Amino acid sequence: MARGSREWCLRPSIREQRGLKLLREWLSQEQLAQYDAHRYFEVIGCHTGKRYRICHGNGANIIELDDAALPRRGWCFVPRDPLVAGDVMLAQKIALETDERGALAVANNFAAR
Repeated sequence: MARGSREWCLRPSIREQRGLKLLREWLSQEQLAQYDAHRYFEVIGCHTGKRYRICHGNGANIIELDDAALPRRGWCFVPRDPLVAGDVMLAQKIALETDERGALAVANNFAAR
C-alpha cells in the first residue's frame, strides 16, 4: 500500500468533519470547552433538569449523572439512519434539551460504567 493511501485512511472523512463542525456550531461555549478537553459535553434535560454527559460516539454514549456528577445510568438512543458521530451527538443534545421524555421513552438504558 502506498504511503499516501494509508494517510488517507487515517484522516477523518469529509462527512465526519462536517458532522463535527456542525456539532461544534451548536454547542455552548461551556459545552465546547468540555468537548475539546474531554471528548464529551453535558446537557440539562428540559423536563427533569437532570444532567446528561454525551460522550463522543454514535451509540451507548449518554451517561445520566447524579448530583455529585457521578454516573447514575447509561442511555442509548440514536437516529434511525446511520450517521457520523457528530450528527448523532447533535441529535441527542437537541432531543434531551427539547424533548427529554420522548427521547428517554425510546431509549435503552444500561448500568453506567
